[in-house]
Amino acid sequence: MIITIVGVITLALVLVGWNMFKGGNTYNAQSGTIDFYSLSCNTIDGEEYNFSQLKGKKVLIVNTASKCGFTPQYNGLQRLQKEFGEQLTVIAFPCNDFGKQESGTHEEINSFCEKNYGVSFLIMEKVKIKGSNPHSVYRWLLNESENGIADHNVRWNFHKFLIDSNGSLVGSYKSGVEPTDNRIISFASKK
Repeated sequence: MIITIVGVITLALVLVGWNMFKGGNTYNAQSGTIDFYSLSCNTIDGEEYNFSQLKGKKVLIVNTASKCGFTPQYNGLQRLQKEFGEQLTVIAFPCNDFGKQESGTHEEINSFCEKNYGVSFLIMEKVKIKGSNPHSVYRWLLNESENGIADHNVRWNFHKFLIDSNGSLVGSYKSGVEPTDNRIISFASKK
């Protein structure tokens, strides 16, 4: 009896963990109330970056952290940049909201990414995602009222969002979904 109860509890925990870190959704493109291309952010170097520069390109947005179990995903993100950089723009948003795993300064984050993973994709300034005042890019990603697709809840570092070449949110993948997952590769490689 006790073994059965322990087994059921273990299975429940595995399923919760799987759903928390491995799930994902793919959507049909729709327009939101706020145009993706109207958004902007500062790069990690402090320069303003207007998303209007992304018109006609596919985009992968990911919240990152240097001291996370998912940090090795920088390798897969760099691979995407290298293989599909002509049609896909990878954008990392360092964030310290999840487990305080990105406490470094902008200089430390940039150095860590270059030294350990050879990152050549775009890294933005450290942002807030959780709470009542997330960065405007994440407010767009998280709220159906802005993105026109669905509400989302980022639960941990390395949650990935896909935006098509028309500025529509078309995918949301949790932390455990690798950057080289077939769904992401398929999205990046389609003409």
